[in-house]
Amino acid sequence: MIFGLFIVQYPRLECHRLRDGQTQSLEIKVWGGIDSKLQTSDFEPNMRVLIAPDKFKGTLTAREAADAIARGWQRIHPKDSIELLPISDGGDGFGEVMSALLDARPRRTKTVDAAHRPCMATWWWATKTKTAIIESARVIGLAMLPPKVFHPLMLDTFGLGAVIRTAQQKGAKQIIIGIGGSATNDGGYGLALAMGWKFVSSCDPEINWALPLAISKICPPRRLLLPKILVAVDVQNPLLGSHGATRVFGPQKGLTKEELPVAENSLHLLAAITRKYFRKDFARLPGTGAAGGLGFGLAAFLGARLEPGFDLFARHAKLSGRLRTADLVITGEGAIDRSTLMGKGVGEIARLCHERKIPCIGIAGTATRTSQVARKFMAIHALTDFADANDARANPVFWLERAAATAATNVRADSKA
Repeated sequence: MIFGLFIVQYPRLECHRLRDGQTQSLEIKVWGGIDSKLQTSDFEPNMRVLIAPDKFKGTLTAREAADAIARGWQRIHPKDSIELLPISDGGDGFGEVMSALLDARPRRTKTVDAAHRPCMATWWWATKTKTAIIESARVIGLAMLPPKVFHPLMLDTFGLGAVIRTAQQKGAKQIIIGIGGSATNDGGYGLALAMGWKFVSSCDPEINWALPLAISKICPPRRLLLPKILVAVDVQNPLLGSHGATRVFGPQKGLTKEELPVAENSLHLLAAITRKYFRKDFARLPGTGAAGGLGFGLAAFLGARLEPGFDLFARHAKLSGRLRTADLVITGEGAIDRSTLMGKGVGEIARLCHERKIPCIGIAGTATRTSQVARKFMAIHALTDFADANDARANPVFWLERAAATAATNVRADSKA
């Protein structure tokens, strides 16, 4: 068939796929862009290639991206051994990725979204280990809401409580929650209410978290027996201040410059009364500013342990072992830029490869190739190298396959030079 500027044939693809959603092993041949730091002797005729992308936000899931990269790669190198490992750092797509690793099956629970509209939320249940996996973006995610309809100060995390309670009633021994992609900035106040916590004000017994009312007392639930809760946070920001939830992420959720002090003050009041009640300053913990302060609420009111999302993923994926057997790694996401190296999954993959001297190729929708970013990758390819941004977003699978094929062709060309 004709593929872009290349005329290629589809070789036979031997695919060994485990149960639905799990890692698949493909017999394929691979290559990728090569720079001056690497010699062609670094590449063997048949390589073991690990394809480990994150989602391409708004266009492809991590699984879809991995499949597309593999197809593009195998058109050029059909004999390489390829392993697909979709990754997540705790944001959108976390549930699908982690459920594949833990052999968990989807469940659905009736609840409400961030605007309190009824919805059915998907979560995952691993029967053998009695582990529940919850992705907050599937309940209170920004992508679930129509743009510019609901004011961000009127949104909350209440709906997440019903899903956690369902997992608790199911007999979960462990609940893993990925909290990226939320629409909220309530510090987990709504979730606390849903789990039975009460906040009493001397002014008004019905407190709206967004209003700067003085909370005079916190009343805990009469009975709240919860399993171990691990929270995958995709950022390490604290709750308050210039690097906190409101100042950094509030504008992304629709807060105006004038509204930022109001939202910040609400979180400050919540943190103050919580510090007084628990005699511990949760607001300073790394990750408490994640998801509009949901990390704070989970840690304070549900006793959850916060952990960098990629670290949690890497542990369950046994990533170190997979890297030891890989000759080449291909990763990618919607955009590769300076923020990629700030704890994001793709940046962490590149860092680990760099430390282990494993060639790593990055493929993204768009790429800003700063010297700092470029040093971590053997080569970076962007869909916008081949198409304009609108076309790349409209046809991401086609252009991602082509980017992977181009990366492979470049290596082949260099090896013959």
